[in-house]
Amino acid sequence: MKALPDAVNDPAWLHGATAFTTVRTRLGAPLLWPAHLARLRHTCAFLGLPDPDPDLPPPAPHAWGLLRVTVTDSGTFASERSLTAGPRPEGGVTVRLTGVQVHPQLGAHKTGNYLPYRLAAREAAPCFEGWLLNAHGQLVDGSRTSPLLELDGQLVVPAGGLPSVTRAAFLRGTPHVSRPVHAHELARVTHAWVCGSGVGTVPVARIEGLGGGCPARDLNAQWPDTTEPAFVWPG
Repeated sequence: MKALPDAVNDPAWLHGATAFTTVRTRLGAPLLWPAHLARLRHTCAFLGLPDPDPDLPPPAPHAWGLLRVTVTDSGTFASERSLTAGPRPEGGVTVRLTGVQVHPQLGAHKTGNYLPYRLAAREAAPCFEGWLLNAHGQLVDGSRTSPLLELDGQLVVPAGGLPSVTRAAFLRGTPHVSRPVHAHELARVTHAWVCGSGVGTVPVARIEGLGGGCPARDLNAQWPDTTEPAFVWPG
């Protein structure tokens, strides 16, 4: 048995007592930073953490980058890496509905308490994404992206998960509703997308793991008609 290093003997690392956000950058410019900062401030207030430093570090020279801003009791920290998502999945992606549930209080926040999302990604592999439920059997979130559905001719944001910055910006000016979506409703989905800083807005071609005699739902995947850097597939 090894001694616990002093560097990790801290609530931030022992218990996930951090707030964070991941911001896409394009040629050094942070995209949607004011919205990310507003969400981060809300989570810091909820967790009793210091207000995040709004001043970002000098830009890195990446064509596409992913900047992670993390807040702990000790302050605000930043790290950035090149964003290389690989070839664009032209035919759309496959997602799997998992049996993993979000935390009932923390599901609306991006915190270091990230284990449910890692478990969902592991259960969904090799699918592109794993979707998580709440205790009522409702779809609320993805392991690394946020879901957007077309149900009964209406764009629907499933309620109860993280308020996605990318999804909200993508829907700005577009009629939609936010409401609880039970897992059994996914058998009626006509189109779906997953939204996040790392991937943009990506169409779903197949939903697996539905159960109840409907193990999978094949969809007509439609890429959004946009060139906005925050929404396109990076690269």
